[in-house]
Amino acid sequence: MAFFVHYLSITAIISAFFLFFIRASRLRLLRLPPGNLGLPFVGETFQLIAAYKTENPEPFIDERVSRYGSIFTTHVFGEPTVFSADPETNRFILQNEGKLFECSYPGSISNLLGKHSLLLMKGSLHKRTHSLTRSFANSSIIKDHLLVDIDRLIRLNLDSWPDRVFLAEEAKKARTKVAEALRLIVRERREVRERGERKNDMLGALLGGDDNFSDEIIVDFLVALLVAGYETTSTIMALAVKKNTKELGRRNRTQALDWSDYKSMTFTQCVFKETLRVINIISGIFRRAMTDISIKGYTIPKGWQVFSSFRAVHLDHNHFKDARTFNPWRWQNNSGMSYPANVYTPFGGVPRLCPGYELARVELSVILQHLVTRFIWAPAEEDKLVFFPTTRTQKRYPINLKRRNAAFS
Repeated sequence: MAFFVHYLSITAIISAFFLFFIRASRLRLLRLPPGNLGLPFVGETFQLIAAYKTENPEPFIDERVSRYGSIFTTHVFGEPTVFSADPETNRFILQNEGKLFECSYPGSISNLLGKHSLLLMKGSLHKRTHSLTRSFANSSIIKDHLLVDIDRLIRLNLDSWPDRVFLAEEAKKARTKVAEALRLIVRERREVRERGERKNDMLGALLGGDDNFSDEIIVDFLVALLVAGYETTSTIMALAVKKNTKELGRRNRTQALDWSDYKSMTFTQCVFKETLRVINIISGIFRRAMTDISIKGYTIPKGWQVFSSFRAVHLDHNHFKDARTFNPWRWQNNSGMSYPANVYTPFGGVPRLCPGYELARVELSVILQHLVTRFIWAPAEEDKLVFFPTTRTQKRYPINLKRRNAAFS
């Protein structure tokens, strides 16, 4: 018996070694993107995290791009990973999801997002929920139904602000409590629907679709949308203010904004675009190769992780003049500058273009316009940006406020 166990152990070791040797030999035959896999198991994960926990994470990618080129190999979060800082490659990866690449995030990031997050959904389920989300957040819905409430709620909230606020109040509400409340709502709405009553909103569409979503999937999906929307809007607002948006306007305004007011906020849109270019919440996307993929003279092996870095492209001097300077005027029509669609990608791209980008644009524009025209402010204390696990200010950016005189012009 002991001999048999010993024989099986030796066989298993030899088999594992043989498989490893075959795999290593196969990889040597491929022309992999140049790079360094770092230490065994951990790779270069510690270097990446250390860089992104500072105000200046760029050296991690800058040094490797300088050494290896805009497509390089590393090893992060337990897997060999191909990084792309090349806009054409990023576009290729985005456009070939479901064909050559599939959505895949490291376990630590997936746990933060929630297993039913829109970012993690695949195939027909993603297509259905993405389309549904966009249908309730497109420009016509915002114009005809949402803008009035957005503007009213923002003005009410600003009216209640004290002399000191934390501008980037983080959305770290207890997820379990939010989920419990949503489970109750979903259960009640399902019971009402079974009695024949219908409501034309997102929850009604989720309950009434052909997908037969379970309560668990619906709750997880709605929580992910709420948290993602809150964190994105509050953080980008703080970052835009931190970058000094006082040029937006000087006219005191307490009345409601309408659609024509929103469309006339041309410089506000410039500030919004530049904030997303320089300090976007999402620095890039993870994907996994579904087969061996040839691109730019290299081969990405089947099963390898790929990271498309939007941030690296946004901060590349080859694509943007003075790329690491915050300059909203670059987006004005008379600036003489224009940028290809694959160079500026703060909202990702098809088929995963952020479904709430129009809503985010409106919310941020209205918030910034009211904030700038109604308040004077100064930082209450020193604060700094960090970029891991997401972009945020460490102290939630506390500011001291002073209301503008009603007669200010």
